[in-house]
Amino acid sequence: MTELVFRGTGDSQGVPRVYCQCAVCEEARMSSPDGGLNRRYRSSLQINNDEAGILWIDCGPDWKLQMEAAGLRSIDAMLITHAHYDHIGGLPEWYDVCRWTGQTSRLYAPTEVIAEIRSRFPWLESRIHYLPFDGTLDFGPWKADSWRVNHGKNGYSYAFRFRNSVNGYSWAYCSDAIDLTEEQKRPLEGLDLLVLGTSFYKEPYPRETRSVYDVMEAAELAELLKPGQMWLTHMSHDIDIRQDHALPSGMGYAVTGQAIMLPV
Repeated sequence: MTELVFRGTGDSQGVPRVYCQCAVCEEARMSSPDGGLNRRYRSSLQINNDEAGILWIDCGPDWKLQMEAAGLRSIDAMLITHAHYDHIGGLPEWYDVCRWTGQTSRLYAPTEVIAEIRSRFPWLESRIHYLPFDGTLDFGPWKADSWRVNHGKNGYSYAFRFRNSVNGYSWAYCSDAIDLTEEQKRPLEGLDLLVLGTSFYKEPYPRETRSVYDVMEAAELAELLKPGQMWLTHMSHDIDIRQDHALPSGMGYAVTGQAIMLPV
């Protein structure tokens, strides 16, 4: 079996914002069971599979807190979507884990992303092997593909699609994207599960200043792509998941720590 766990569901600043006292940030500061539903670390996903081990998508500056929440002391491999700080800021801490425990770990990323990581953290390679993720790779029973997607004013990111080699179940992770071209949308068609980034419910800012879809646009994409399920991540403090936003059937807001069991 494969388990997906949302370790981070927040945008580049996370929730709560340090400076903010809005209702969402205040609720996020509260301790469970009375609150904290909106607390969001920077976006990441944990993948557990008996054959592949523990994989992690993206390693933002909250990685240490996410690992503590997971009760983990090490992971087997990391997949990186792009080299923005909220997706790689925790890599030095992962390196430190490897250094002190004597482990050597694997980081998979597209070649151009590896080049950016190497330029910022040149010392990591003594404990972390950089492996190109430019085509199809096998992770246990999963065949994974990566492809470049538009990230608006922030340039580019990569999305990952996973297909089970036994029964064909497919899912994809696309946390940082907007204005996908027809070619970029094609791998997202007909999925059993799609994880998509949406920072706002309805983003009010000019298109040229934006970098991620909003929830209303995600609903339009869902109608076009027709995934079996769509879970939204990369959310800012604009989104209060306690509110009933009348999301389409099969679409929901991912919650920090939420686990999904895949039928494979």
